[in-house]
Amino acid sequence: MKAVILGATKGMGRSIARALAERGAELYLLGRDQEDLARSAADLEQRGRGKIRVHFGSCDLEKPEGFFTALQEADRAMSGFDTVVVTAALFAVQSVLENELQYTHRLLTVNFANTVVFCEYVKQRLLAQGGGTLCVISSVAGERGRKPVILYGASKAGLTAYLEGLDHKHHADGLRVITVKPGFVKTSMTEGMKPPPFAGEPDQVARDVVRAIERGTPVLYTPRIWALIMLIIRWLPRFVMRKINF
Repeated sequence: MKAVILGATKGMGRSIARALAERGAELYLLGRDQEDLARSAADLEQRGRGKIRVHFGSCDLEKPEGFFTALQEADRAMSGFDTVVVTAALFAVQSVLENELQYTHRLLTVNFANTVVFCEYVKQRLLAQGGGTLCVISSVAGERGRKPVILYGASKAGLTAYLEGLDHKHHADGLRVITVKPGFVKTSMTEGMKPPPFAGEPDQVARDVVRAIERGTPVLYTPRIWALIMLIIRWLPRFVMRKINF
């Protein structure tokens, strides 16, 4: 496997990169901080026992004008790639987003509009070579409008709908689209928040994601208990959703 990972230096992205390195995948890391990328690349090469190469380059989800060049450089460095994993995103709790609308605008733009544009560039490259895998981290927050995650959830709901449509349109063309819907995961993004029941660990999520990539699973809930939880939530009547704070 030759995989490009956007957001591989922190949280779930770092754990996914490590899991892929341990399986012998050649990796290209995309991110904003060059020093952080260099440290991550060195760590991954060590975990690959010197049998893999880890490249890295610049890409900022807030600067879509750089997406084409970033993917072009990744393609050149690895002589082509077959897998792209997108884990980068912005996050804030509902109370913060309601009171800091400039940041809310950034979050909605990065998590939905810019991520979709990045995926479109990826789609074009993968389809041009006959197919490949696009794996994107969305969230269970996008399953239904819920009080604690109205704005963040809206960004992920849009992303989930886009990824499902992409799968429907291009599956027969060889493009495998994998939508990952994590529940609460203990990362720096959620640091300081009280973990709810069934909170996941990044390494556990990474194992599930790598398995989904290998199998071509179109939708992954992780930890897996969230598939059942969200099934129940999807079927709750609106008058019940108005009364609960979930």
